[in-house]
Amino acid sequence: MNFKRFAIPLLAGACLLTAFTGKAWAYEKCHKSKWGPNDQIGALNNITQDNIMAAAKLIKKGKSMRMGIETNAKTPAFAPRTYSVTIVRPGQDYAGQTLGSTKTNYHDDILNTWVGIGTQLDGLGHIGIDNTYYNCTPGTEVTGLSGLKKFGIETVPAVATRAVLLDMTALMGKDIIPEGTAFNQPEIEAALKRQGNMKINKGDIVIFYTGWHKLLGVDDKRNGSVEPGLGVQGARYLASLGVAMIGSDTWALEVIPFENPGQVFHVHQILLAEFGVFILENVVAEQAIKDKVYEGMITVAPHRTTGSVQAIVNPTFIY
Repeated sequence: MNFKRFAIPLLAGACLLTAFTGKAWAYEKCHKSKWGPNDQIGALNNITQDNIMAAAKLIKKGKSMRMGIETNAKTPAFAPRTYSVTIVRPGQDYAGQTLGSTKTNYHDDILNTWVGIGTQLDGLGHIGIDNTYYNCTPGTEVTGLSGLKKFGIETVPAVATRAVLLDMTALMGKDIIPEGTAFNQPEIEAALKRQGNMKINKGDIVIFYTGWHKLLGVDDKRNGSVEPGLGVQGARYLASLGVAMIGSDTWALEVIPFENPGQVFHVHQILLAEFGVFILENVVAEQAIKDKVYEGMITVAPHRTTGSVQAIVNPTFIY
């Protein structure tokens, strides 16, 4: 299902309000990287060999869990994103035709899709502030019709580190956290305390579990128009801890309706453009949550397609 009729009114209303409030609220658009003028991977610089070695020691049960949802033409997507696949049999134009004396058959596929669909990784070229992107990079140095000039997904290194899963459903006593529920520092710290006084370390990936994915195919209208999620102060708090990525089982990570209706996808701006923290969306951690496992090793390996803004990914959680 495509969510054009839900997403467009949301953005239209927010953008209209921004037009009236923009002069009253200014947000510094230029944020330099502490890793230098050539930095293109942002907070992924925080993942070190020590992070990887420590994460490997968290594997206790010998279980691995895929965190990606199944992606197809029915997958809810932020408008106007769509997905389609075409299967072809090259050189086998007629039914029953084969190749060679061994009568070989094969299929190929042609994928025609927006890349920001399903379980996805948002790269640093995805969101900017007044046409300025991460590391004070002007949009003219980033935007390219045939691929980003900077911050393409091909620049993302192999990612393996510790993941911290925050079970917001257990914290708040709800099977599905209601839309509009913001997670800021108090909620994050309360979840960590409930899970055994856990700590978030530099280089970690933090994943929120809200139960929101349970609406997929059940109430797609609600699922794709609103959501619980990370708030502005919570985004700044996690970024200040040096996390490498932040994800959730929701379609946009941040709380919607926005905490301030005029600040459209401001959490995305803070994480991507200001701090260089990558975003994971539609990341499902249900099995680990059922096992009451809240930390483990995570790997994220996006496709290396030159100039891509985002990537359809299937992170693996190992515990």
